[in-house]
Amino acid sequence: MIGCGALVRELHDIISLSNLDNIDVECLPAKLHNTPKLITAAVHERIDRARPHYDNIFIGYADCGTGGHLDALCEAEGVQRLAGAHCYEFFAGSDRFLAEHEAEIGTFYLTDYLTRHFERLVWEGFGIAKHPELAEMYFGNYTRVLYLTQVEDTELDALAQCHADRLGLRLEILRTGYGDLQGELVELSNRTSVFSKEGAV
Repeated sequence: MIGCGALVRELHDIISLSNLDNIDVECLPAKLHNTPKLITAAVHERIDRARPHYDNIFIGYADCGTGGHLDALCEAEGVQRLAGAHCYEFFAGSDRFLAEHEAEIGTFYLTDYLTRHFERLVWEGFGIAKHPELAEMYFGNYTRVLYLTQVEDTELDALAQCHADRLGLRLEILRTGYGDLQGELVELSNRTSVFSKEGAV
């Protein structure tokens, strides 16, 4: 599995909890999400590297802002990716995510990973640390932060509240667990034997 760095903890947790020892995981840098146009090329390069070593390759990304380019690559390479437009959708489930989105369009979403790395990926990644005036430009039309939690952790809840306060938004917490991600990994493991011919790449 070629995965998104923002999912590395969850992917390894699911593999361990579900005894999916026939899946090897390598994750690309999570910072690619700040430049989604680079995701497809990075995944393509990693597929090429994995081909000589693995019979079966799975892409641990949703579309993630690639505008369909990742889907085109998957079709050309004959590989499958995670269902959905982004991790928020497969953590919450498509129906629940759509309902939450329609209920309040001005929602900024957090996951466990984004909560832990908010400072680096959002505050610094969006340039707000150097230019505080950008916070209003980015988040002025948002109305809430919806934290989709993978594990129940009061320290992460408190950290998410700090992020919401910093943005001047109210916080809501939705306990999703691993959502559709766990089911997809279990299905993948059951459907095919993913193994290395010559060891990990």
